[in-house]
Amino acid sequence: MTRLLALLIGGSASLILLSQGVWAASEQRPPLDLKKPQMQARNQILPSKVAPVRNAKQPADQSQSQPQKHRHQVAVQLNTSDETAMNAALNNVSNIEKYYRELGEKVEVEVVAFGPGLNMLREDTSPVKERIKTMAAIMPNLVFSACGNTKENMTRIEAKDIPIIPEAKVVKSGVVRLLELQERGWSYVRP
Repeated sequence: MTRLLALLIGGSASLILLSQGVWAASEQRPPLDLKKPQMQARNQILPSKVAPVRNAKQPADQSQSQPQKHRHQVAVQLNTSDETAMNAALNNVSNIEKYYRELGEKVEVEVVAFGPGLNMLREDTSPVKERIKTMAAIMPNLVFSACGNTKENMTRIEAKDIPIIPEAKVVKSGVVRLLELQERGWSYVRP
């Protein structure tokens, strides 16, 4: 992946191309006179001549092809037993999936429920389990994760096994699962 970084140093703009450890600086530019009505936005100072950069491993005939589509990954947190919040989270999931489907792009979504939010994924308490069942059937890249720590605590407090809906998987810790997803670059949504 190639990254571009524009720097403003001592009145001159430099463009640094970062690609597998390769650095290249562009031509020097005279300082802008900010009293003149010209481009005054700080983030728009770029050299006028920049050659396309090709990854050394990429064949030359593919360097001008269409850019690869971005991989979309979204983690959705739910930590409340409020039915309105549960439906808001599911609405967010539906809207995200619909948006990227209409663009012809794929998106992975993982809903992580912990604390009181685990009620969303409980077979015996979920007010939205039928909606989850429908969504899981039509969205193959949708995952529901139930916090194992919360499940254990609820089991101890209620003195009974806590049944989780079949569309959900149990993870050791919901909070840690969110942390791990974010560390892997997933976007985070909390409705």
